[in-house]
Amino acid sequence: MTVTTFDRPRLEEALLEGLPDLLTEVRDRLKDRWPDYAEFLDADQDGVVEAAAMFVHRLLDMSVAGLSRPEGAPPERGDQTVHLVFEQIGRRQLQMGNDLTRLLTAFQLGARVAWRHVSATALRLELPPDSLAALADSVFVFVNQLSFAAANGFVQEQIDDAMARERSREELAELLLSDRASKEAVRVAAAQAGWRVPAMAAVVLVDGDDEQARKVLGRLDPAALPVRRGGIYGAILPEPAGQGRRLQLSRELHGAHAVVGNTVALEHLPRSVDIARIVARLRELGVLVGDPVFADEHLDAVIVWRDEGLVHALRREVLAPLDDQTEGARARLTETLTSWLRHMGDRQAIAEELSIHPQTVRYRMAQLKEIYGDRLDDPRSRARLFLALQWPLP
Repeated sequence: MTVTTFDRPRLEEALLEGLPDLLTEVRDRLKDRWPDYAEFLDADQDGVVEAAAMFVHRLLDMSVAGLSRPEGAPPERGDQTVHLVFEQIGRRQLQMGNDLTRLLTAFQLGARVAWRHVSATALRLELPPDSLAALADSVFVFVNQLSFAAANGFVQEQIDDAMARERSREELAELLLSDRASKEAVRVAAAQAGWRVPAMAAVVLVDGDDEQARKVLGRLDPAALPVRRGGIYGAILPEPAGQGRRLQLSRELHGAHAVVGNTVALEHLPRSVDIARIVARLRELGVLVGDPVFADEHLDAVIVWRDEGLVHALRREVLAPLDDQTEGARARLTETLTSWLRHMGDRQAIAEELSIHPQTVRYRMAQLKEIYGDRLDDPRSRARLFLALQWPLP
């Protein structure tokens, strides 16, 4: 097929001469809806003119290629440098807090104005119809390519920004759980992470190998900081002790088998983690149950079980008077003594808990008093017995 060519140097010169008028019209059209874009065109006139000249050169390159390529063949991709420039424009829009749709709409307006000037110039130079069609095709294809490049830059900046923010949040969590978390260091790191510094916080721990636990943790308040350090998987929750917050957390964390550390000032978070880890271990041993488990409800158990060796030693010592009993009798008397301590001697409550007759309670307690003697009446001895028997052996 024979195609008509056009005098490129003459058309290019005419288009470059008309650039100031084209840019003025674009600026005037932008003033009402996009005043900041209009101000940009005024503030960086040299850079804008240079970019517009590049647009003209690339437009004519594409038009020539379009006239010579087979019908239906896809247009060539624009110059990579041009695309990189517009990707940076898209990135800059996100950095400035502008909406992507706003930018693309401005591009469309610019494309319409550009085509009106290009077509008017082409008609004035009496370009043949196929050359005019090639120019029209090139204008809108090129603008679409530039729009795509800007959109890609915008999205990539979003991804990069999200990744950088997440890294900053992880680094902030590391800082808060370290021994170097001065108030100034926390303030600076929190500003970088976009995190509002709370007065109080707590650590939530879950099993990082549990997929369900990871999903539940991912649905927590966005203000929660991720904790991924030293085999610990969880989050730092700001202000977890507000009115109704515990019930809300119970619902949000259900199914994750989480441990919620006690609420503390930020400088005490490392200690709170230590307590939460003890609580997690006690739950694994069966000493504590719950989903989730709140550490501040079990601080007594933490105190008692912080050193398992001491607990076992105390238990052996206080139960030594029962060594002469048969295994079955020893178990029954230990169970009864534990319930008696828990219910402060309320025979009816003991009977209900153990599902036995109150008379059986009386009989067993008589045995225990005979074995232990005055120790059951001594407050200090009862306290030792309570510490040893209140929490089940793992």
